[in-house]
Amino acid sequence: MLNATYEPLSVVSSRRAVILVLEQKALLETATDRVFRSERMTVKEPSVVRLTRYVRMPQTHRRNLSRRALFARDDHTCQYCGKVADSIDHIMPRSRGGLHVWENVVAACRRCNMLKRDRLLSDTTMKLRSTPGPPRPSVWFRAAVGRMPDDWIPYLEMAERRPA
Repeated sequence: MLNATYEPLSVVSSRRAVILVLEQKALLETATDRVFRSERMTVKEPSVVRLTRYVRMPQTHRRNLSRRALFARDDHTCQYCGKVADSIDHIMPRSRGGLHVWENVVAACRRCNMLKRDRLLSDTTMKLRSTPGPPRPSVWFRAAVGRMPDDWIPYLEMAERRPA
């Protein structure tokens, strides 16, 4: 669901999206091939709807770290070797005062996690493939629904290009 200004707000069920469209609280932006049928009406299943009135959102707050969102942010890829990740690693180990925050946590494969153990990166020959940080907006939607439909991508890319 998009705000009236085309910024992504949330993921809602198809049923909720149809109700918003029928109540004229939202406009149908894109639809799937499926339909909802009633006795007197056939309605296309919405994939993206946009609210007709602007909804004021509270100040963006820092999202809590979750394993699911972390793997989505790092694309299930080990940030040390590039193989499939199956664990998380604290860059600055918690045993050495490292915090459990976006900037200190990366996805890692078991082998790299075991090699690094509770050492600092400077004490190893390992290098990070990317600088960790809070996820982009599209990551939250991907974490919420698993696989992101192709027709959502233009709206999420537009939101990521906007200044924060």
